[in-house]
Amino acid sequence: MNTKNLGIVIAAIGILMIIYTGFNYVTNENVIDIGPMHMSVEENHPVQWSPIVGAILLVGGIVIVATNRKK
Repeated sequence: MNTKNLGIVIAAIGILMIIYTGFNYVTNENVIDIGPMHMSVEENHPVQWSPIVGAILLVGGIVIVATNRKK
């Protein structure tokens, strides 16, 4: 993968991180398991990041593409 493609991929990831600032995933945990009686709890686990990280990646990708054109 050459540096131009790498810069484009990094910039695209930056744009996605600006638009989507996080996601959730759900896990099931068994609380009670006594004979035929089962009880489970669903837990949400949020994963969040700052849009500033996406902006830094976007700028970094643009810089990589711009410096590749000079060569």
